[in-house]
Amino acid sequence: MTTDPSSSVAQARTELGNRLRQLRRAAGLTGKALAAATGQHFTRISRIEHGIQAPTEANIRDWCTACGAADEITELIATARSVESAYLEWARQARAGMRRLGDLHSIATYRRTTTFRIHEPTILPGIFQTESYLRRMLSFWYAFLDAPDDTEATIAMRAERTASALMPAKRIAVILGEQALRTRRGSPLEHADQLTHLQTLMRLPFVSVGVIPADAQRRAIASVGFWIFDDNAVALETPTAAIKVTRPQEIARYARLFDELRREARYGREAHDVISRIRDRPQR
Repeated sequence: MTTDPSSSVAQARTELGNRLRQLRRAAGLTGKALAAATGQHFTRISRIEHGIQAPTEANIRDWCTACGAADEITELIATARSVESAYLEWARQARAGMRRLGDLHSIATYRRTTTFRIHEPTILPGIFQTESYLRRMLSFWYAFLDAPDDTEATIAMRAERTASALMPAKRIAVILGEQALRTRRGSPLEHADQLTHLQTLMRLPFVSVGVIPADAQRRAIASVGFWIFDDNAVALETPTAAIKVTRPQEIARYARLFDELRREARYGREAHDVISRIRDRPQR
């Protein structure tokens, strides 16, 4: 699997073209017939089908209508949108400062999202992070991405973003791997404060946190974290890029995966006990 964003976009555009070609053939139309029906030059039809040229949303609507496949319009438009916007390279985005990173991790997105489903195997979600935890995280990313230091502005932005998420009208469902609780960023005291802060937030009636113990019998496979924003989008992050998933079928798969993970997690007193044992263990 390629990790180069530009190559991934080209591959996704080719796959979209293949899907459109299948619709045309299923409708029994030649490229020239489809071009005539949609008011396009037939060479454009060929370029779209071969992934050379991206279709517009109007192209997709006309294409599906001409092929008698109107029920495919929503899915294909979502696919087309994701092709060009799915990959945001961190190094390029970071030139404007860390507070601007992450298309989905914006104050506006957090405000309009009513249900967050979050899986993090190795780090604590941003909405649970104390300021000291966040500062330790940022110190690494500024150096790694060679980004201009806008620490104070980023911390202020994230505090506002967190406040917009931690509202009683919302629902926040989180599944954490035990390693996310054990990974210490900062001093032992800072780590203990972070876990205490997490437990405080877990007591909020609209927050649900499950913990998957390190020695649990596992079935689901999810090696990276992901955030599901309502049923609208999924956000993932790699060391070099943000990935945005908007295709309804893919979002549904992530939702299924989240349900699988939820069945493996411990909740309530069991989850608090795991956290307390880690928080209260002797520090070396």
